[in-house]
Amino acid sequence: MPMNEAVDAVVTWVDGADPAHRRKLDDYLASLGRPRPATADPTRFNDDGELGWCLASILRFAPWFRTVWIVSDGQRPSQLDALRGTPWEARVRLVDHATLFAGFERHLPTFNSRSIISLLWRIPGLAERFVYFNDDFFLLQPLAASDFFRGEAIVQRGGWRPQARFRWDKRLARLLGRRARDDDDRAGNHVAQELSARLAGFEDRYFRLYHNPFPFRVSAMAAFFAAHPDLLEAQVAHRLRSARQFKGESLAAHLAFAQQRAVVDNARRVVQLKPDEQAGWRLRAKLREADRDPRVAFACVQSLERATPALRAELAVWLDRRIGTLRDASDAAVSCAR
Repeated sequence: MPMNEAVDAVVTWVDGADPAHRRKLDDYLASLGRPRPATADPTRFNDDGELGWCLASILRFAPWFRTVWIVSDGQRPSQLDALRGTPWEARVRLVDHATLFAGFERHLPTFNSRSIISLLWRIPGLAERFVYFNDDFFLLQPLAASDFFRGEAIVQRGGWRPQARFRWDKRLARLLGRRARDDDDRAGNHVAQELSARLAGFEDRYFRLYHNPFPFRVSAMAAFFAAHPDLLEAQVAHRLRSARQFKGESLAAHLAFAQQRAVVDNARRVVQLKPDEQAGWRLRAKLREADRDPRVAFACVQSLERATPALRAELAVWLDRRIGTLRDASDAAVSCAR
């Protein structure tokens, strides 16, 4: 594909059980001289095989991606062994944090997805248009590039919300001396999205993104940070997630809205599964709903390792049925190409 037509996928991944990674994190936490913060909870770095389903879903349901980039910290996922000898072996590439942080090496090692996502646009050879996947994002049905990009516009899924300081419930909480849930040391998602909106010029509202793959344009991110280099420096300096950080995917969305290059389309839905928060009956109900509703095109399974062994097995069976194995998906993509 020509670069101006190509669309790439970028997947962030880490294996927190890797002794080298553990040693880096433990050494950094020791240097802080304080108890382990919530933003360094081991579950943030665990790998329970989600990457295999993520890659399989891309190959099966979106084989039009030109290149799939896996961003890691000096690690190679074992799932790539399934692609040996297939055309996808050359189309799935590894990118090290050191490449993203060229010029910012003083902030490595990092354990902060927000810092990493803010630099994805710097991958050498990356297509102008790319879609960011966390490794626990999965596609559930065939998708087209137009599900993420429409001409010069990027497709956004979510809805506009008032910023917290304009909401009566948040004001009441402050008057009562209570902190809002997203204002604590866990560096809340909504707070970061609100900050992202303000950076793009939206003071009283923000577009609350659903938790599914996010489209980016390289040129938009490059232009913004060329104009605000100090902001990028401050962002990537945080080695652990901070409440002072924005979200790269949210900034990309709000920049597109500010430039009138965004399209809101919620026809495709996401099923979000949280085994550590949702009871088994609720998770099973969500799976049934996803099977019945043809609008459900994405799934996100957060903290799969926190599920009970029985529930984890049920989720694995469901993902295998809906997505299949990585090798099967690669073979299917090759057959379709023929």
